[in-house]
Amino acid sequence: MINIQYARANDVTDAVRQIAADPAAKFIAGGTNLVDLMKEDVERPSRLIDISRLPLKTVEETKDGGVRIGALVPNSDLAWHPLIEQRYPLLSSAILAGASAQLRNMASTGGNLLQRTRCYYFYDTATPCNKREPGSGCSAIKGVNRMHAILGTSETCIATHPSDMCVALAAIDAKVHVTGPGERTIAFADFHRVPGNTPEIDSNLHPNEIITAIELPPRGFAANYSYLKIRDRLSYAFALVSVAAALELEGDRIKDARLALGGVAHKPWRDPAAEAAQRGQIANQATFMRAADFLLRDAKGFEHNSFKIDLARRAIVRALTQAANGTPQSQSDKKIR
Repeated sequence: MINIQYARANDVTDAVRQIAADPAAKFIAGGTNLVDLMKEDVERPSRLIDISRLPLKTVEETKDGGVRIGALVPNSDLAWHPLIEQRYPLLSSAILAGASAQLRNMASTGGNLLQRTRCYYFYDTATPCNKREPGSGCSAIKGVNRMHAILGTSETCIATHPSDMCVALAAIDAKVHVTGPGERTIAFADFHRVPGNTPEIDSNLHPNEIITAIELPPRGFAANYSYLKIRDRLSYAFALVSVAAALELEGDRIKDARLALGGVAHKPWRDPAAEAAQRGQIANQATFMRAADFLLRDAKGFEHNSFKIDLARRAIVRALTQAANGTPQSQSDKKIR
């Protein structure tokens, strides 16, 4: 048994005060990832600070025409919210591609951003893992690495970020609102980190801060989009490769493009240069192939996952083609509310 204390935060200020007073404490909302990590003895918090009753559960329009999503909005509520379904269907599709309906009912929007890798070596406390125990080594590099990263890797870690929702948020160009000693906004592209020499640090959220909201820009690419998730089985599996693709078209030419990958890096992978290369081009397979080659130009496979490079290339072309045709990838459980 892990000996822990439990406390409930009364408001955001109280939550920040409590986490600042105990660096070994953890916030808990839905607990869909943290509880698993505690069961596997990967996380051993001294205290759980329950934030589930904080007033962070609304989805509302902003003055500039965007949408602000409270950090405690359940994933299921967000996916089916009329504002999200109608204006940001790419985000709705990505959420519905992840986990199960039961988990989506519990998982919070802010918690989704902070979920940790599902690398099996990270979960296996009998094996070395720099993310779990800095300096111990990375068992995945020379181990079974079929599910691991091909972009943004380092000699210390080749783990991947598991979220589907975050891939869509990266493509949409969301912002993360956080509160700590003060308030600040983090561009989504800057929120998660590549492993470098500190793979134990997943994000640029400070230990004494809490996510309060996610802000979406006014433009949601509602007409031409697709979220494609390639996985070992149709549902309830993490991505081998996922693609969030969104286009703004003028006739048959691309006015703007958004492209982000999941399942291939320590963070949702987006390269604005690959998007810029599509602008002004005809929306066809040749253009999409060039975008895929550009995005994957630094990809590096390992013994068991080199297939991901070609898989990602074909998935990018397919997702962009679906987006251009206005025929988004369907999710098997989108029919079930």
